[in-house]
Amino acid sequence: MENFRKVRSEEAPAGDGDEGGSLNSGPFADLAPGAVHMRVKEGSKIRNLLAFATASMAQPATRAIVFSGCGRATTKTVTCAEILKRRLAGLHQVTRLRYRSVREVWQSLPPGPTRGQTPDGPAASLSVLKNVPSLAILLSKDALDPLQLGYQPPNLSPGPSSTATVSTSKRSLGESAAGESTAKRSQPEPGAENEDPTA
Repeated sequence: MENFRKVRSEEAPAGDGDEGGSLNSGPFADLAPGAVHMRVKEGSKIRNLLAFATASMAQPATRAIVFSGCGRATTKTVTCAEILKRRLAGLHQVTRLRYRSVREVWQSLPPGPTRGQTPDGPAASLSVLKNVPSLAILLSKDALDPLQLGYQPPNLSPGPSSTATVSTSKRSLGESAAGESTAKRSQPEPGAENEDPTA
């Protein structure tokens, strides 16, 4: 592909009809009209997404939020959902994974300048159909059906930031632990290896 450059990338039309144009279509078709849909892109800033999501979920009218991303944005989608779950306790989660068809159009690069060569007609184009993973995470203040696939109940235990940590004592370089001193004593001294132990 070094002789081609990507011209455009577009989502291929879905054959099963679940990719309609409305906001409530997709993996969560039965959402309430007040649900917030956050489309996470590869270049999205997590702090911007979370600032908007936190402010939206603080409003009493907003009962659910959906984070969705595809391709390289799937890890950022999971990160946003997990951080929001820690900030707002008691959120129910449903995760849906599917694949989207993306059509990439590539165009051939013109050959390097050569003397006496005239450009040949239009550049050749290449169309590639790729299936990329797509992830949608629904976080809801209201209880969801625990029998549906991808359901996770709210985490009632405190997060790791609020748990007590075991204190560890720091030693200076000159100090040794009790186990280290006995190990050093059991080793023979450098000059003692030539001596007879029975003498």
